[in-house]
Amino acid sequence: MRPAHVVAISALALTFLAVPNSAGGAAEDGCVTPLNSAAARNRDGGLNDVGGVEAAVAELDFRARLALSPTPRPVATTVPVHFHVITDGPDGRISDADIDKQIGVLNKDFAGTGFKFDLMSVDRTDDADWFGVKPDSSTELAMKQGLHRGDAGALNLYTAKPESRILGWATFPWEYSAKPRKDGVVLAYNTLPGGQAPFDLGKTATHEVGHWMGLLHTFQGGCKAPGDYVDDTPYERSAASGCPKGRDTCDKPGLDPIHNYMDYSDDACLTRFSDGQIDRMKDQWKAYRA
Repeated sequence: MRPAHVVAISALALTFLAVPNSAGGAAEDGCVTPLNSAAARNRDGGLNDVGGVEAAVAELDFRARLALSPTPRPVATTVPVHFHVITDGPDGRISDADIDKQIGVLNKDFAGTGFKFDLMSVDRTDDADWFGVKPDSSTELAMKQGLHRGDAGALNLYTAKPESRILGWATFPWEYSAKPRKDGVVLAYNTLPGGQAPFDLGKTATHEVGHWMGLLHTFQGGCKAPGDYVDDTPYERSAASGCPKGRDTCDKPGLDPIHNYMDYSDDACLTRFSDGQIDRMKDQWKAYRA
């Protein structure tokens, strides 16, 4: 497992200014693959890969915000959810029962974290352009500006059929203050429970909401410290696919965390957050969303 961080965070930032990210980052942000291909295991198409410099700067801001807040991390938080269904005629239609199942998956997967998800509203929009939304596009901005509800503590979930059929993407908590209307999670509609195997159990939402809560990929930074800034997730050189039991890609203690929701394994393989990830989500909530 990862040793406790003993290096000052300012030193970490300087380190990352000199060391490129070995798992993700700008060089790999274009790896977008079809949902039904064998290579479709990069759930967010590289969109939530974070470069080393960006990660270090975000961590500096996060630690500074925590230091300024005397209140303890939250014990339990109910997150209001606003669910936005985008369709193109009959394509992309999902039922209220499908939405309830997805909320149920989130509550099951986040059980024990202190977070509970409460569905507050559902709206449906028939718009061909929005249905094929591209990340970081004027279409995404228009869709979110038109539909977004609530404040930093409200989860906005959008279902559509993103171009190139990537599975989804999310904003991070530290991005909210600069772009509050862009906040939220976009999901391919057929990743909800009962969708297209092997991503048919609703775990894409769990993964992306993990990002929305402030978690990085388990393979962040590859085998280099500080990785994903969580001490109890073993280092992992690259994203997992399928469910490769016994995979061990780094010469450090611990097998690869293939069962962790923040890896790219198939839905059936994903079963857990670590204790350190739970603490990080609570601290990120305290710093940015409370």
